[in-house]
Amino acid sequence: MSSTTLDAPSANSSPAPANSRGRVILASLIGTSIEFYDFYVYATAAVLVFPSLFFANDDPTIALLASFAVFGVAFVARPVGSILFGHFGDRIGRKRTLVASLLTMGIATVLIGALPTALTPGWEIIAPALLVLFRFCQGLGLGGEWSGAALLATENAPKGRRAIYGTFPQLGAPIGFIIANVVFLILSTTLDPEHFLAWGWRVPFLASAVLVIIGLYVRFKLVETPAFTKVVEKGEVAKLPLARVFKTSWRPLILGTFIMLATYVLFYLMTTFTLTFGTTASSVEAAQAAAEAAGKPFNADTFVPGLGYGRNDFLIMLVIGCVFFGIFTLVAGPLAERFGRRNSLFWTTVGIAVFGLLFVPLFAGGFVGVMALLIIGFTLMGLTFGPMGSTLPELFPANVRYTGSAISYNVSSILGAAVAPFIAVALWQAADGSPALVGNYLSLMALITLSALYISKETRDIDFDNQLS
Repeated sequence: MSSTTLDAPSANSSPAPANSRGRVILASLIGTSIEFYDFYVYATAAVLVFPSLFFANDDPTIALLASFAVFGVAFVARPVGSILFGHFGDRIGRKRTLVASLLTMGIATVLIGALPTALTPGWEIIAPALLVLFRFCQGLGLGGEWSGAALLATENAPKGRRAIYGTFPQLGAPIGFIIANVVFLILSTTLDPEHFLAWGWRVPFLASAVLVIIGLYVRFKLVETPAFTKVVEKGEVAKLPLARVFKTSWRPLILGTFIMLATYVLFYLMTTFTLTFGTTASSVEAAQAAAEAAGKPFNADTFVPGLGYGRNDFLIMLVIGCVFFGIFTLVAGPLAERFGRRNSLFWTTVGIAVFGLLFVPLFAGGFVGVMALLIIGFTLMGLTFGPMGSTLPELFPANVRYTGSAISYNVSSILGAAVAPFIAVALWQAADGSPALVGNYLSLMALITLSALYISKETRDIDFDNQLS
């Protein structure tokens, strides 16, 4: 059964207004840039400051794992957000749903910036609890954001350019990551450690309010996408998009989830794990000296060595690597348009599988080796993430496309990204400080994605606007 939520235009009505190319690009890009900025601000803080401010523990590894656990809460929330915002995105349209997702995540991020820490008397329990709640809301918003932005871009794209337009919301990931880390870098270099921990870490969270206002202004200028307008005109708006997508598109749901798996694991290893591994002391003596200087306890029995880079030095290296992420996200669009989504993703995933086997020699190669690892990893990330903006939406009919693509994207986030930092730390410890098992983990996830791609079909030439369930 289908029902309509909007009145179809009459035969004598004037042509519906269309979004200009610049407006589509800006609205899809700025929204995801803000959303990913908010998300990565927490990811960076989860490594740099939250273990000591919200999860103080005599064992720094336990504190780090607790911080990562809350980091993973947002990934649990993302499928909930995909169902919630997907329902409204397929019922009332893409534009209004995108405004709501942006507000949800933006407000949660600002509230994290205003939250007292667990070191504040009387807030020992409630502060971590509220951090979990706000983190959940961040994930809820992002769960609805990505799919809406991808549909905004691809459903407004000219024929033969969907993969190219689909890269614009994807570009929000490297842009958001770079801005978040540059802000943290500036604050940590201009403030001494005491002031940075006291209030400096709050600035990136509170600054999100300005970015959200800009994003809302741009999105309020949009009109509805042509594909959803056609769904309304044909009276094919799904009454229950969730039930409809599971009934008619269960196979694409599964394939889309595992097609995204290696992409998620790669990104969160390249950002969260490498930052932890890169900035951990390289010897027991160095770690003990650093702990004593900071007035913190040190347990040599639980210590695992890292690379020993300074925090700011490694953040700069990450930002440089992420520039390649942005460049190759854009490069991936024309490649996917020319060679097809499936072929482009298949061979990129082969590269990811091989890359995982090179973790040990690259990490052991000094500055040049580590920088090569970051550049290669982020390049592969751009080549695999770029085509996803068109690949996942193309798997689903227009009247359940928001819900279907959002569920696949965000369920994959649980299987890939939510557990990736936690698994990586555990494997790093199990290997006594070697990244070998972490690299093997990445290669295994790439093999699973290759299997999904192998049995999937090419989607480049589907009737995107008129396909209905």
